[in-house]
Amino acid sequence: MAVEYRCCDTNFFVHIVIVFLLVLFAGLMSGLTLGLMSMSLVDLEVLAKSGTPTDQKHATKILPIVKKQHLLLCTLLICNALAMEALPIFLDSLVSAWGAILISVTLILLFGEIIPQSVCSRYGLAIGASVVPFVRVLVWICFPVAYPISKLLDFLLGHGHVALFRRAELKTLVDLHGNEAGKGGELTHDETTIIAGALELTEKTASDAMTPISDTFVVDINAKLDRELMNMILERGHSRVPVYYEQPTNIIGLILVKNLLTVHPEDEMPVKNVTIRRIPRVPETMPLYDILNEFQKGHSHMAVVVRQINKMDEQSAGNSNHERTVKDLKVDVDAEGPVQEKILKTKRSLQKWKSLSTGGNNNSNRGNTPRSKKWTNYMYADILEIDGNHLPKVPEEEVAVGIITMEDVIEELLQEEIFDETDHIFQDS
Repeated sequence: MAVEYRCCDTNFFVHIVIVFLLVLFAGLMSGLTLGLMSMSLVDLEVLAKSGTPTDQKHATKILPIVKKQHLLLCTLLICNALAMEALPIFLDSLVSAWGAILISVTLILLFGEIIPQSVCSRYGLAIGASVVPFVRVLVWICFPVAYPISKLLDFLLGHGHVALFRRAELKTLVDLHGNEAGKGGELTHDETTIIAGALELTEKTASDAMTPISDTFVVDINAKLDRELMNMILERGHSRVPVYYEQPTNIIGLILVKNLLTVHPEDEMPVKNVTIRRIPRVPETMPLYDILNEFQKGHSHMAVVVRQINKMDEQSAGNSNHERTVKDLKVDVDAEGPVQEKILKTKRSLQKWKSLSTGGNNNSNRGNTPRSKKWTNYMYADILEIDGNHLPKVPEEEVAVGIITMEDVIEELLQEEIFDETDHIFQDS
């Protein structure tokens, strides 16, 4: 009788230990299911590359097993289901049937679901990294059953779950990370503003940042650089001034104000006698990122924003049947002589200008730095030649609507106005 009592007593404690281990195992599987599967591959890659040293170490350990998400999910769920199904069997030998059901539900709910998932939701990265070897063993044990199910899920749902944010979602996420949001973020107001401006820049076009042609300070190519005009240019405070012919919308180039340092107002030198640089023409629908890329090539930091004119509408509005003549650009190349009337031909359009800049960068293999190569090849390529040459003809299907500069694009990026010394003088006055 003593032996039987001792055996029964031993089985009782063995069942108690088994029940305790099953609850812990089910809780671990439930917690890992929430902790590991809630972290996307993108989150883990970010932590592995730019997290704290501890997070980098943990994320590097977890990434290999999380990459096969469906196989890991099937393994964890199968192990969790086995533990929960085995628990009532061992409890039934200790208590009555109703007691086994009540105790198993209580233990699973409290110690197998609520507490493990609460802990793993906060410390899932550290816990998951510490049990990676154990999870690998479980994957191999459950592989015959879990692998076919995971391949079926891959076929039906896809291999990976992309957790990348859309542009608007990423902008909201950045705002929430700002210290002004009060959620513990570390980004300052300027940082969140610049990031939001960079995200919005792809949706803005030249028409959103340009200065209307009516508000632009331009100079006639046949004007004389007398004291009045020189003072007007200096008072404006611009580093570049567009040059037009006959009418302000007919912009054909620009002059750098620094090139006027050697010009004496008493000489009354014509504008056409100073160095005039070519000015690119961009459509008003061109994205600001593309304009920024063009400015980075170094040919010009100012461009004319043009609008396409519908030819069909213009032709239907005309009453004459003869062909429409193209207006010629005429410039007096002799300061003392009369104006010479010549038909001007376009030397190169904006597309050719782009291709030339690209081709030149590819073919220029000499020089110490890329900047030195660019200046060597293009130092005189963008200068508008007047003496003995024709000016570029303005396409008749385009009309200038504004001027855009590098500063305008940077202001859209910063989402703030950039004031220089002259701007402050104007504000104070």
